[in-house]
Amino acid sequence: MALGTDYAQQDCSLARALEVVGERWSLLILRDAFYGVRRFNDFLVHLDIPRAVLTTRLTAFTEAGVLRKAAYQQSPPRYDYLLTDAGLELWPVVHGLALWGGRHATPGGPLRTFHHERCGTRLDAAGGCGRCGVHQVPPADVEMRSHYGPQGPERDDPISAVLAERRLLLRPVRATT
Repeated sequence: MALGTDYAQQDCSLARALEVVGERWSLLILRDAFYGVRRFNDFLVHLDIPRAVLTTRLTAFTEAGVLRKAAYQQSPPRYDYLLTDAGLELWPVVHGLALWGGRHATPGGPLRTFHHERCGTRLDAAGGCGRCGVHQVPPADVEMRSHYGPQGPERDDPISAVLAERRLLLRPVRATT
């Protein structure tokens, strides 16, 4: 029996969410959007994703209201892909999966940690700051810190180099034009 390609027969909110974020590459595109990647070519270079797949995923995210396109060049038209309010609501999911992966799927522990920018405290599992008492630190107030060894990140593309530095989430990353 062939595996289905959607969850249309499922009467469940999780299944509906997976229709939006459950395809291969989707969560990595969202992760990069939180990291500040905005431009098509920057997603392409950093993820090493097939162009057609990236186009399909960005279109689906735009249609689902997770990302919005903002023109930064008129001719030829070029766009930034920005998280919408609905997209920003996915931060706890992305953060939680990153924590889980650092604990259970990454030898040596997490490659990145997330901290409350205001006080430097590492976010708890729920994305909160115990020191400040903030239940859910908004992504714009989260600082990402990389914990690569002396060799740096495994990838040597320009986006990886920028993301290896301490930086605030959502701050634009620009490596291509």
